[in-house]
Amino acid sequence: MPSVIDYQVVLTRMQALGLEPQYYNSGAFGFEVGVTTHFIGWIGPPDATIRPAALERTRPIPAPYEPNLTRLAMQAWRRFFPGPIWIMPKSQWAYELDFGSKAWLPAALQKAGLDPASLQGRTDSPAIEFTTEEADRVAVLVRSLLENLLGSDFALAFPGDAIACTLHHHKQIWWLGRDEELIAKLDAIVT
Repeated sequence: MPSVIDYQVVLTRMQALGLEPQYYNSGAFGFEVGVTTHFIGWIGPPDATIRPAALERTRPIPAPYEPNLTRLAMQAWRRFFPGPIWIMPKSQWAYELDFGSKAWLPAALQKAGLDPASLQGRTDSPAIEFTTEEADRVAVLVRSLLENLLGSDFALAFPGDAIACTLHHHKQIWWLGRDEELIAKLDAIVT
């Protein structure tokens, strides 16, 4: 069964990997200003909001977008990030469960094996941790997030790896890291 990792543990672990919170108590993590980073974006439907400078670092993913993006995310986890995976809102659980995604997120968490009450009212972003044996549950939640997010984004994190992964509400997955070779490998999954 998935477990909830307290936000202070998440924060300490992410900072040890060189990732800093972008907002107070949030699951949005990035690298300090001045750190050289590399990125790749896997994009579902065309998106005119992507800046032209970033567009060259995107890879179109064919329809059906959500299952294809989910499959690629699971493939990346298995190939490059051995160990557990963390899923958390880039905002806070209280916002997502009370306002942002209230209509569908509790049911999605239950399908993934977690009682939404364990996160209800949390004004921070503890991570939901899944082991590799729970990959089916992860896929259910990732796909549901990609299908249903309207204005919020979620993060995938790997507690042993310095990489930031965003499940974007435009049916996109963005990878950001310092390791150019790793980003190239993530790029190669699609190209």
